[in-house]
Amino acid sequence: MTATSAADLPISTTAARPPRRLAAPLWVLALLLLLTFLVIYPLLMLVFGALSDSNPVIDGFGKFKPSTKHFLEVLGNENVHLAFFNALAACGGGTVLAVVIGLAFSWIVVRTNTPFRGFIAGASLIPLFVPPLVAGVAWGILGSPKTGLLNTALKWMNIDFRFNFYSMSGLIIVFGMYYAPYVYMFTASALKNMDPSLEEASEVAGASAFTTIFTVTFPLIAPAILAGSLLSFVVMLGIYGVPAALGAPANINVLTTYIFQLTAWSPPLYNTAAAVAILLMVVTAILVWAQQRILSGRSFATVAGKAFRPRSLNLGKWRWFTFGLALTYLMIVVVLPTLALVIAAFRKFMFFKDFDALFDMKQYSWVHFNSVFDNPLTMLSIWNTLKVGVLTAVIGGVLAFAIGYTVFRTQVAGRKSIDLLSTVPVAIPGLVIGVAYLWAWIGLPGGLYGTIWILALAFVARFIPDTVKALSTSFLQIHKELEEAAWICGRGLLGTIRTVVLPLARPGVVASMTLLFVLAIRELGSSLFLYTSDTTVMAVLLLDYYEGGNTGKTAAFSLVQTAILAVLLSFTTWLSRETTQSARFN
Repeated sequence: MTATSAADLPISTTAARPPRRLAAPLWVLALLLLLTFLVIYPLLMLVFGALSDSNPVIDGFGKFKPSTKHFLEVLGNENVHLAFFNALAACGGGTVLAVVIGLAFSWIVVRTNTPFRGFIAGASLIPLFVPPLVAGVAWGILGSPKTGLLNTALKWMNIDFRFNFYSMSGLIIVFGMYYAPYVYMFTASALKNMDPSLEEASEVAGASAFTTIFTVTFPLIAPAILAGSLLSFVVMLGIYGVPAALGAPANINVLTTYIFQLTAWSPPLYNTAAAVAILLMVVTAILVWAQQRILSGRSFATVAGKAFRPRSLNLGKWRWFTFGLALTYLMIVVVLPTLALVIAAFRKFMFFKDFDALFDMKQYSWVHFNSVFDNPLTMLSIWNTLKVGVLTAVIGGVLAFAIGYTVFRTQVAGRKSIDLLSTVPVAIPGLVIGVAYLWAWIGLPGGLYGTIWILALAFVARFIPDTVKALSTSFLQIHKELEEAAWICGRGLLGTIRTVVLPLARPGVVASMTLLFVLAIRELGSSLFLYTSDTTVMAVLLLDYYEGGNTGKTAAFSLVQTAILAVLLSFTTWLSRETTQSARFN
């Protein structure tokens, strides 16, 4: 009998026993401990706060006074009931509008011959990158009942109608316009994968194109519509910026603004805030579970085994009408708010005697920008934001790569637990993450609370599901044989990752870190409870300007934040493209 070398073994046999198998349990344990530290521990402390009568600032965690009174107070508090009802009304109405807009856009882009569909598809995603507070501020400037630019224009045209975006209808409209891209992304993908022969059969049977859309097309992509709707609702439910800008002036509280008010009172009601935060998290978790159930269903399969090409409906002259609709949406969501911010930022006073006063150039100056940059906090907040963004991108990118590789490229025991823990933050709004981290660290020694690091760690925990999901495609596209060949050649596990997996997954890694960086730059909810005067970030400073009542300074700093975000987006997009091209040619 001759000896058999490792190289003579079948690939599957060699792959079945990868190098350093003994290190696998320690690696899984390390990831589980890290995710526990980032996600589970803060959530347990949030529950601790809701079920105790201890003050984390005064008592620390040395004294535990168990009490359910805060939960009972929350369940019986009429203000909580009203905030909960307002949240459901604003998010529910916004979701309906988002479905209408997102579904219309996906149909226009995927199923019609509307001109410039590529431009429409790209531009329709712009609202995703607009910070919610900036959107709220801009529409407050446009739709203020007394000084709103839209109302000034209507008065000049002698039209007896006035906008009031400081209202429930204002919240619904802004939510619907800015979160329609979530519905678009789900439904556009479903429309691309749907067999057009199903629609053709309907038309052969005598149904009109309009009837076919509502009796065949949209019902067949119902799971995608429902999934996009639930995602939009969940995201809206956890947003603080828009309700703070448009709801607060009208005394319309939702759950997020009510939680912040509880911690802003004197003395702060941390325990009650924790109880309301858990209520918000439970509602969000139920909706996320419902979305996952819908996505995992198979009863609406529309992709056949045979090849097909998605059909483009010839709209004839109507294609210019649909193009006009798309441009109108982009004008309303992108151009109008930007114009409002520019006018408010450069105008000395937001008072217009008449419409002609809008064009009086003597009333415009750089005074608000000078005031903004004379404030030492401005440059400090910009620097802090960039530092937090870089830390979040690096730490989150490395952690997401480790989680993604373990979950998608190995068969080690415990990987499903890692996948589960890394997915938990999907059901936790950013504001709840902030409250949880407040309870987790404010009463403990060690100096983590009040530093840049706690902001970065909260952002990593908040966005780790998005990052892992962004990386999953890159991992799934790499064939297992490439790693097996490296093992046969004597490469260890780390060597294989460094020389094979990482270079091939590099575009996905850069894209996920770019996503983390952008999300960290615009995040407000998680920052509200974790910043100090030394760690103020741009989103928090913008909120301070807004609550100070100076519309000009608020608009000026909104433009500064938007400009910085646009520059960073352009740079990171270029970097991601260059990395993708480099990986392709190498």
